[in-house]
Amino acid sequence: MNQRCWLICLFIGVLIAMLGVTGWASGVQPVWEWTGLKDAPNHAWTIATLCDAYFGFITFYIWVLYKEQVLIKRMIWFIAIMTLGNMAMALYMLKELTALKKGEALQQLLVNRNN
Repeated sequence: MNQRCWLICLFIGVLIAMLGVTGWASGVQPVWEWTGLKDAPNHAWTIATLCDAYFGFITFYIWVLYKEQVLIKRMIWFIAIMTLGNMAMALYMLKELTALKKGEALQQLLVNRNN
């Protein structure tokens, strides 16, 4: 399976999972009735929100996987992103932004791979 096909399958899976978990949570409790984490049915939207967050982390990690070519760096960033979430993602972006040379276009950050 080529990379494009693998990514299409991954993101079809993410879309189906998010439609499923959002539909399930909506069936348990309409979103406008969510009261935070105080009452019983709120667990459904908590689960849906966590799924949404982790699918976002995975999506960002796919880019990190492309950028980083060294296995150990890929593994470290995966663990960091999955455990620290947006804090690790912000740290990775700051690392990449500070590595840009003066006058270098932002597109270089997006498409250039790291050694």
